Amino acid sequence: MRVAQDRKALVTGGASGFGRRIARRLYEAGAAVAVLDVDAERVGETVTGLGDRALGVTADVRSPAETHAAVTLAAGAFGGLDTLVVSAGVFHVGTLEETGEDDWDRTLDVNLKGAFVTVRAAAPALRESGRGRIVTIGSDCGRRGFPGQAPYVASKFGLVGLTEAVAAELAPAGVTANCVCPVGCPTTGMGREVLDWKTARTGMPAERVLEAAAATNPLGRNATEDDVADAVLFLLSEHAGFLTGLTLDVDGGARLGAIPGTR
Repeated sequence: MRVAQDRKALVTGGASGFGRRIARRLYEAGAAVAVLDVDAERVGETVTGLGDRALGVTADVRSPAETHAAVTLAAGAFGGLDTLVVSAGVFHVGTLEETGEDDWDRTLDVNLKGAFVTVRAAAPALRESGRGRIVTIGSDCGRRGFPGQAPYVASKFGLVGLTEAVAAELAPAGVTANCVCPVGCPTTGMGREVLDWKTARTGMPAERVLEAAAATNPLGRNATEDDVADAVLFLLSEHAGFLTGLTLDVDGGARLGAIPGTR
């Protein structure tokens, strides 16, 4: 896969989970990578584990001022910016009655407003680069509704729509924008949060929950962080230059249907 070695990338949520794995894979492919996250300690650890082409930036994507400053810092350090991965996100689980307005606001603010704020801040540099790439990290919750996850589902459906709108708007400048929607991954922080919720709800041990999840996936296993990073790197590669406005399900076929009454 040809990922241009001189790409200049900013990864939000880059100090944990999918963002961290994507940042590492980009760096290993030869890119300069700015790791943006709200957790300063994790930012430092992530950048230290990469090398001299990595830049750590502590910022809250809900803040237009902080996000604009982060983009300006990265573009100044790298001599431009041509790649943006939007991976910053939070998760909320709870019934409608258990979900307060603060839960709703926080989830939509980070997952959807944060994506908008980041893309808006980076768009001028991406246009100027002449080869801009945007990949947003959605979720299977952005493809169908699940009980007990109303704010998260709403935020991820919104992210798919935002990505399509951005793709249409920035296409004349040669900028592509695509969304990757993974099924739950048990090794990320969010995945562990979901696993804890499932074990509490079912009373089954974590190992059994993971086995059951894998058994119900058509490909027979759970997602890994590298499954998602592979998809992202493809969309950032030279092979994907004519692909924009796509939503790619990285789910092992979980969205495939079964014939009712056959199992």
